[in-house]
Amino acid sequence: MIEVDELPNGEFAARKLLRQRKHQRLLKKWLKRRKLKLKAKYDAMGTVPRAKAIVLKKDAVGQKQPHSGQIKLVKVQLIKNGTVVGAFVPGDGSVGFIDEHDEVTIEGMGGSQRGQMGCIPGLKYKVVEVNGVNIQLVRSGRKEKPKR
Repeated sequence: MIEVDELPNGEFAARKLLRQRKHQRLLKKWLKRRKLKLKAKYDAMGTVPRAKAIVLKKDAVGQKQPHSGQIKLVKVQLIKNGTVVGAFVPGDGSVGFIDEHDEVTIEGMGGSQRGQMGCIPGLKYKVVEVNGVNIQLVRSGRKEKPKR
């Protein structure tokens, strides 16, 4: 940071003060991401909170240390831009209600700095709906999954 003794003074000091302030503000990560529009550039879903996708295949991956077990996931292709991403399927036995070529809605899992959550390796998104119906309601038996 700038000490009070080091502040520029004189007739053309304002330009230097503004440039220094802009530099200090861009050191804040959240502000830099917003100013340079990095979310729209590098996030597969862009700036939207949810996106529709088509299921390509069902898969499972092992958890990161120190946990063990298989994380159920689906490879999906986003409808808006054709990007293929992996999406975590939450809930015990939920992956059984998802078939290939179903339309699912995915959303971010909430990891910091567009990253993964906990022991789930490399997955940034989770499935919330299958064919327009909430996956938790389908899983608990309160709703039936519509056929496509």
